[in-house]
Amino acid sequence: MKKLIELSNKDEKYVVGLMSGTSLDGVDVALVQIKNNWIDTRINLIGFIEYPFPDGLKELVLRNSTKESSNVEDISQLNFLIPQIYYDAIKALCTQINFNINKIDLIGTHGQTIYHFPNSEEYFGYKISSTLQIGDPSVLAKITGTITVGDFRPSDVALGGQGAPLVPYFDFLLFHSNKKNRGLLNIGGISNITILNKDKGQNNVLAFDTGPGNMMIDILMRRFYKKEFDKNGAIASSGKLNEDLLVALITKDNFIETAPPKSTGREYYGMEFLLPLFNEFKEVPNEDWLHTVTKFTAYSVFRNYEKFIKDETKLDELFVSGGGAKNKFLYESLSNYFENIEIEVIDEIGVSSDAKEAICFAVLANETISGNPSNIPRTTGASKSTILGKICLP
Repeated sequence: MKKLIELSNKDEKYVVGLMSGTSLDGVDVALVQIKNNWIDTRINLIGFIEYPFPDGLKELVLRNSTKESSNVEDISQLNFLIPQIYYDAIKALCTQINFNINKIDLIGTHGQTIYHFPNSEEYFGYKISSTLQIGDPSVLAKITGTITVGDFRPSDVALGGQGAPLVPYFDFLLFHSNKKNRGLLNIGGISNITILNKDKGQNNVLAFDTGPGNMMIDILMRRFYKKEFDKNGAIASSGKLNEDLLVALITKDNFIETAPPKSTGREYYGMEFLLPLFNEFKEVPNEDWLHTVTKFTAYSVFRNYEKFIKDETKLDELFVSGGGAKNKFLYESLSNYFENIEIEVIDEIGVSSDAKEAICFAVLANETISGNPSNIPRTTGASKSTILGKICLP
């Protein structure tokens, strides 16, 4: 405990942030120098890598993210395996940038989501909602010898929130402008957006999941081309829009039209979403599938803006981050929808689009040990602000 108290009182810390998302390609690792906390937070990215998962791990995690194919033994083993992989990733980063691993003060880890069920249902006479991220932070703390904060989402879910999105607090600390209304769009497996109104404070930040990001595009790539993703959106750009398929996607998708607060995941936008459409549109060429689903992804973001954001905050600029920022065709499709809004990759305002989410969890860990609530009830639907995460001692 003495070490924790000393750490919380340090004005400057070296913090590792870890994020492994719905793409399941690996773990993003960021080493960040953080000064102060809350609105005085200042960051300096020291180093970042994308550390790949071992062959076969992606398929195993996917299998255990579906109740029909999950196995309690696999989940238990994965819960302890993933921290070992995270530790190897941290060591790899420190070696690459020639940084003494013993100088790391703190680790913040999101963990690997395998199930997210934020809408409550009656369960043995109780109203229950839940979320499960594996990769136990207490295991990571023990094997690294470093104080670790993880499992950020359950605290918010326990208070009636969605447990997501968590990035908006970070977005407000680092990107709020008094001159322009900003949107920050992160495109991972799922797309989420944060709205920063120039005239409003932290408690009025609006943020939510808008719908699919790369998830359905990646499913199509694996099904049709045995590849993990559409590099630069090249295949999508070679195809044509199938209007009937686009209408079918829009008609099927109830999430887009649902008012925030809202969050979603593989449970909604996984293979089960697409399977009925494969049968109905089996004559559609593969490249047209990619083209149409990529445009649908951009449409889902814009539809949410038109329906839930524009009347309150008319955006001046939209900054894009995440893996989807590299998909040129998706980026172009967004630009066509948001034709009167300046769209740029978030690197333009000083943060790596690749590293953003990993940096976020470094900052959230710093906020937790500083005693600062870091959920935003308006965005998650929680009954109150709360300190997030579990502090695990080495």
